[in-house]
Amino acid sequence: MVFKQLMIQFAFWLFLLFEPTFQQQDSLSSSPADRAALLELRSSLGLRSKEWPIKGDPCSGWKGIKCQNGRVTEINIAGFRRTRIGKQNPQFAVEALTNLTFLQSFNASNFLLPGVVPEWFGQRLGLLRVLDLRSCSIFGSIPLSLGNLNNLTGLYLSDNRLTGTLPSNLGKLFSLSFLDLSHNTFTGMIPPSLESLGNLSLLDLSSNYLAGSIPPGIGSLLKLRYLNLSNNSLSSSIPAQFGGLVSLVDLDLSVNSLSGPLPTDLRKLTSLRSMVFRRNFLVGSLPDTLFRTLTQLQSLVLRSNNFSGSIPDVFWSMPRLKLVDVSGNSLTGMLPNSSSSLNITGAVLNASQNMFYGSLTPILTRFSAIDLSGNYFEGRIPEYLLANLSFVSNCLQNVANQRTLAVCTSFYSARGLTFDNFGLPKATGPTQPPPAEESKKSSRNAIILGSVIGGSALILLLVLLILFFLWRRKRSTTNQRGGGGVVGPVLSGDAEPPPELSINFSSLGEAFKFQQLLQATNDFSNLNLIKRGHSGDLFHGVLRNGIRVVIKRVNLRTIKNDAHLVELEFFSKVSHVRLVPLVGHCLENEDEKFLVYKYLPNGDLSSSLFKEVKADDDSLQSLDWITRLKIALGAAEGLSFLHHDCTPPLVHRDVQASSILLDDKFEVRLGSLSDVCAQEGDGQPSRLTKLLRLPQSSDQGSSGLQTAVCTYDVYCFGKVLLELVTGKLGISASADAQIREWLDQTLPCISINNKELMMKILDPSLIVDEDLLEEVWAVAVVAKSCLNPKPSRRPLMKYIHKALENPLKVVREENSGSGRFRSTSIGSSWNAALFGSWRQSLSDLTVLPSASLSKAGGSSFKRSGTMGSQGSGQNGGGEHSSSRRQHSKEIFPEPSDVQDIERLENE
Repeated sequence: MVFKQLMIQFAFWLFLLFEPTFQQQDSLSSSPADRAALLELRSSLGLRSKEWPIKGDPCSGWKGIKCQNGRVTEINIAGFRRTRIGKQNPQFAVEALTNLTFLQSFNASNFLLPGVVPEWFGQRLGLLRVLDLRSCSIFGSIPLSLGNLNNLTGLYLSDNRLTGTLPSNLGKLFSLSFLDLSHNTFTGMIPPSLESLGNLSLLDLSSNYLAGSIPPGIGSLLKLRYLNLSNNSLSSSIPAQFGGLVSLVDLDLSVNSLSGPLPTDLRKLTSLRSMVFRRNFLVGSLPDTLFRTLTQLQSLVLRSNNFSGSIPDVFWSMPRLKLVDVSGNSLTGMLPNSSSSLNITGAVLNASQNMFYGSLTPILTRFSAIDLSGNYFEGRIPEYLLANLSFVSNCLQNVANQRTLAVCTSFYSARGLTFDNFGLPKATGPTQPPPAEESKKSSRNAIILGSVIGGSALILLLVLLILFFLWRRKRSTTNQRGGGGVVGPVLSGDAEPPPELSINFSSLGEAFKFQQLLQATNDFSNLNLIKRGHSGDLFHGVLRNGIRVVIKRVNLRTIKNDAHLVELEFFSKVSHVRLVPLVGHCLENEDEKFLVYKYLPNGDLSSSLFKEVKADDDSLQSLDWITRLKIALGAAEGLSFLHHDCTPPLVHRDVQASSILLDDKFEVRLGSLSDVCAQEGDGQPSRLTKLLRLPQSSDQGSSGLQTAVCTYDVYCFGKVLLELVTGKLGISASADAQIREWLDQTLPCISINNKELMMKILDPSLIVDEDLLEEVWAVAVVAKSCLNPKPSRRPLMKYIHKALENPLKVVREENSGSGRFRSTSIGSSWNAALFGSWRQSLSDLTVLPSASLSKAGGSSFKRSGTMGSQGSGQNGGGEHSSSRRQHSKEIFPEPSDVQDIERLENE
């Protein structure tokens, strides 16, 4: 009996001792309702058992799940991978979250969720504090109900496809600390209601299409530390109220249309570390009082504005400054004649393309990399300035590539200064003859010169006539071959090198030393070799600062042309987000030249379409359709820029999967730019090439004809689209002769009237739902239009880009009252532009459903004055019937009325 009592007491004390542990284990067990909701979420999103094991308890065994008292409070599926079945139909299927009433954080960044953010997000998730949907491929507009989430502290929606305007009720999120809506396609103005977000610490609206002025009320956000409004279309001046952002650390207003001077009230921003105002229209001098107070400033970028006057002396003694870029302005004056008392290494100075003058002084010793090109400095380069220097186009002594004596003398004389021309080439010549002798000599010279010119012109005219008749004869025999061919003479590989190029090296990144590149690539080890290209070998490298790059090594002993200079000139004159970023160059070796590009983690399309991966459920990973369409859209945007936003149009000439490079988010950057040239008007050499002064290339298309027209790019892009749709690797890199049989079997399976035919050629890994299957079908139809055998009947790249933005419009009817197609908002619609003339080709039996043309679109699309020719046959060659000659000015001939369309459909 005593023993029994002792055991009862022992059990009682044991219970008291371990009671907290029992309670803790109970709190880690999820409630039945939350567990059921999570299982539903797991099923709808196709999450793997590796992260969310179905037999385990979510609160204790599921990755990314946090609970409190058995209720789910946090869900983090960032970067998760779906199961094989889940990849087949990715959607924004998160309705199960409505049952998780205690949810405070939902993070799905970098997890594919194509779809719109549902309206109930702001109605059913009242306790939500963090919503992170970065890089989820969501689209549509921001639901107004998000303004009801009063507890929200972090809203991250960047890197998606969101559209529309920013809702004003975002100003109701009074607890918000982080608002990131960057890299979308928002339009309209920045809502003034954002000034009520008093707790805001980060505001990033960069890389959208926002316009109008910056709301002055943003200057009242006293807790704001990071403000980025770059890459928009904002106008007006910088509000003086920005001086109230006393906590601001990082300010970026670059690439807008801001104007006016810098407000002096910005001197209150004593915590500011980075100020970036590049590529605006800001004017005026740099206020001394402003820089006197910005003692914490580390990065200052005022590039490509219209600032004038001199740089304040206080500017040179700012203690923490590491990057100074004031290039491309109208700044002038002399460098301070003193040495730097600051022992700071690694600082960078870019003051190129201004009007600085005078001698180089020891103040420059503060900087380890200096670009002063495009100024008027005189004298010698001091010995203490050793490496990483650029002084092109100055007035320096005994230095190559300087301004002429006349230019330098004129500049200094205009300022009342004497220019010391020692070391510069002086103008020399024979003694001038007496006036009478000079007059007789001039008359004789004029007669001789006129005779020579007249005879030469006659001979040249005869040669041109002979070449013209030979060309016409050759065209009549080759014009029906199709392929990527464009008429024009084929130049040999021994074509003359280009004339002297005009390269602005100040815009080409860093001038590397050869030793730096050797260290970055382990002496160009074969282990670092990525591939051998026709314009040079590509190596992977890591710079001393840890930045990964790709280095192209051009061996001039085997590559007998100036392609590297052509590419450098291209980069110095053309800039776009869809072009591979150039980091720098190294031209110091006589036989080898090097171009350094930004490293893009996903390589090129040819290596990313299918990848071998180590995973539990599959050994070969295929890009899903959403990503493939994103890649196609990005490549079309880049080519559209070259074709339509450059004057004259530029032709890529090497469009294939290996030249479509992909960053970590599968954003496209066009590479292989060594063959880019200005489009020729009719396949003949043209003075339009003087834009880049590029040589005619010996590279040929599949039919052995010239490739320097935009329609050749369109044809090659059509093969890229086919590669994305069919999954057949190498299509875009193969000549037509090699894949002719495959094309003959594939193209008949693409019809705008029969979607089911396409299943015969569809990539088996694209098992998609009905909507996505229609997108694949539409892209295949666009690809077929690009591969029209007649160059004049291929669509323009800008209309291809428009079609890929909303591919369903290509194949879906929009019923109006008349029962026919409804005209779109862009006149005669890109649908008609894509297929109006293609359906008339004798080589294609596919026709469009009947469509009514708007009055605005009855004459189809007109030729742009800066667009140039789009290939052979578009100027009304013999292949056109006489009934179409009235449309000779149209890029794509269209039937003149509905009866013509119906007649074509019945044929």
